[in-house]
Amino acid sequence: MPSCSPDCCLFQAVEIIKVYSEDGVGKVVEVPADMRARDVCQFLVYKSHCLDDNNWSLVEHHPLLGLERCLEDHELVVQVQASMTSDSKFLFRKNYDKYEFFRNPLNFLNSSSCPEVHGFLYLKASGRKSWKRLSMFLRRSGLYYSTKGSSKEPRHLQLLSDLEDSSVFTVTTGRKLHNAPTDYKFCIKPSKVRSECKELRMLCAEDEQSRTCWMTAFRLLKYGILLDQNYKSPQQRKSPVSHFSTPVRSVSENSLVAMDFSGRTGRVIENPLEAVSAAVEEGQKWRKRGQRMKALGSPSPLQPSSLSSVIHRTQLWFHGRIRREESHKMIMQQGQVDGLFLLRDCQSNTKAFVLTLCHHQKIRHFQILPCEEEGQMSFSLDDGTTKFTDLIHLVEFYQLNRGVLPCKLKHPCTAVAL
Repeated sequence: MPSCSPDCCLFQAVEIIKVYSEDGVGKVVEVPADMRARDVCQFLVYKSHCLDDNNWSLVEHHPLLGLERCLEDHELVVQVQASMTSDSKFLFRKNYDKYEFFRNPLNFLNSSSCPEVHGFLYLKASGRKSWKRLSMFLRRSGLYYSTKGSSKEPRHLQLLSDLEDSSVFTVTTGRKLHNAPTDYKFCIKPSKVRSECKELRMLCAEDEQSRTCWMTAFRLLKYGILLDQNYKSPQQRKSPVSHFSTPVRSVSENSLVAMDFSGRTGRVIENPLEAVSAAVEEGQKWRKRGQRMKALGSPSPLQPSSLSSVIHRTQLWFHGRIRREESHKMIMQQGQVDGLFLLRDCQSNTKAFVLTLCHHQKIRHFQILPCEEEGQMSFSLDDGTTKFTDLIHLVEFYQLNRGVLPCKLKHPCTAVAL
C-alpha cells in the first residue's frame, strides 16, 4: 500500500466550514485540524477589513434548538463542527463580554451566586413545560441541585450535569415557547448530544446579572487557566498586525484625547476644564467658518444637504432604519457591557435619530434631535445645551465625556458583512 506524502496528509487534514455574518451572507473557509477559533476570527477580520480589537467571536448557532454560544479562543473549530448538526452553523460576531470577568471582576464578585457558586435557579422538567425552583451548586465535578431545600449534604445533592463533556448556551427562543418563569434562560448541552431535547438542561435565572454570573462561573470552572491565557495572549503580541485596515475615525476610547495645536507642536490636554474650553472654542471656529462660507455663496458644510448630514452612514455604529426590538437583539448578542452602543434612525421622527446604549446590563434609548439656528443644522442629545455639526462629532464627544448619559460610549455595536 503506497504511503501518503506530507502534502497529501496536509490536504486530508483540512476541513471546509461556512461562516455567516449578521446579514446572512456566508463565507467558505478552509480550516486545518489544528486551527483554533481565535485563528479563524483573525482570518475573517483580515478578509473583511475589520479592526482587530480582540472582541470578535465565532458563534455556534443551533436554530432548531434555539441555542447559541461563543466558542472559546482555544477551541479547535473542526472538533466543534463534528458535534454539530446539518442545520447548525457558525456566525461571525462581536462579543464584548467574552472576557469582561477579567476586566471588571467586581461586577461578578459582588453577586451572591459567583464566589460561592451556588444559589437558586429554575429547572425545566424533562419532557414537560413545568419549571421548579431549586437550590443549585456548581463545583468542578459538575452542577448539582439539592433534593431537600438548601441542604449541601452529599446525600441530598443530585448531579444535573458535568462540566467536562458539556457546554453552556444562551437560549435564543422566546419566553413563551418554553413557558419560562423569566426571560433569563440558559442551557447546558452535552457535547455528544446533537438534537435530542430531552438531554438538554434548561435553566432560568432571576435576572440578567445572575444568569451572566452562572454562565461565567461554568466557563471558569471548566476551562480554568486557559481562559486567562486566552485573555492575555492578544495583549502579549510584540507588534500589532499592520495589514488590518482601521475605520475612518477612531472607535477606541483610549485613543481619543484632547489636543492643543496652537503652538509649534501639538500637546495632550490633561486638564478636563481646559479640554472643555478647547472644545467650545473649536466649535465656535467651525460656526464662524460656516458663516463665512455662506456669505461667500459657497455651500455651507452645516447645511442639511451637505456631507455632514449623511457622513454618519459610513460609520460602523450606525444601523439605519432598524426597529427598537432589533437594536435590543444586537446589543444582547454582542454582550451587555457598559458603553455598548449604536445609533439608528428614529421611527417616530424622520429628522431625528436614536442612541441605544447599554448600562448595568439594561438597554436605554436617547433621542437625538436636529437643531436649526440661523440656517445652520446641528444635533443635540440634551435639548440643545450641547450641539454638534454631525453625528460623528456627537459620538466622539460622548466617547470622551459622559454628559447626560449614564456612561461614556465605549464599544460600537458592529454588524460586518463577510
